[in-house]
Amino acid sequence: MNRSPLDHGRLRARLAEGEPTLGTFVGMASPVAAEVCAAAGADWLLLDLEHGAGGEEQARTTVPVAASYGVPTVVRVESAARIRIGRVLDLGVAGIMLPRLDTAAEVREALRHLRYPPAGDRGVATYNRACRFGLDPTALDREGEILGVVQIESASALAEAEAIAALDGVDVLFVGPRDLSHDLGVPGDFAAAVYREALERVRKAAAAHGKACGLLVPDGPAAAAKRAEGWTFIAIGSDSTLLAAALSAALGEARPEPRDHQETHS
Repeated sequence: MNRSPLDHGRLRARLAEGEPTLGTFVGMASPVAAEVCAAAGADWLLLDLEHGAGGEEQARTTVPVAASYGVPTVVRVESAARIRIGRVLDLGVAGIMLPRLDTAAEVREALRHLRYPPAGDRGVATYNRACRFGLDPTALDREGEILGVVQIESASALAEAEAIAALDGVDVLFVGPRDLSHDLGVPGDFAAAVYREALERVRKAAAAHGKACGLLVPDGPAAAAKRAEGWTFIAIGSDSTLLAAALSAALGEARPEPRDHQETHS
């Protein structure tokens, strides 16, 4: 195989075999920040175009920078629009995360954008990174290498978790904790029974259909706990939250205890 920044389906194969993986969201619109996350040892990076600071042009630099450390890039697109998905696929990403889809029918339609005709409706071109700029037209026959990650972040999507997991092309069910907890009426309360039951339903739906399950957690201990429960596509924070938390903690340790400035009078 020629040297390439493409993942060639390795991440998808690892997850299909049940291997647990750990990654992080990158949204600072900085290739250096993405490189730092890759250098730190992440199994994958999740470039966030839904809430991140940059647009799809970030994939142009993130993919090769992360790949130089052997780390694949998955992209959360802004929407399930065909053009949004197709453009980042042409930039050579290893997979697509689809947000805010509430039904199996919506997911089925979005998955068509990951496949070339006749199986789908992805635009066909070879002068891009995904086809090594015209040097590898056989890449058009390897569309099955793309990882499909579908978010479960609403009560409606939760109700169809089993049907979504059953779809060909869905490789990972991924819980968005904030979105799902808000939609379930317990915003940010991750200890609430209704939220914990939702997590278990997603995990079981994925397992029943041989798919991976993933979610976002704030730190290493939380990731270890979810890994022990069987979650295999775990995101630990993001480039910005990890930086902010680390610096905040360091500053807290470095500064003296606040003094009592209350005046005393004799």
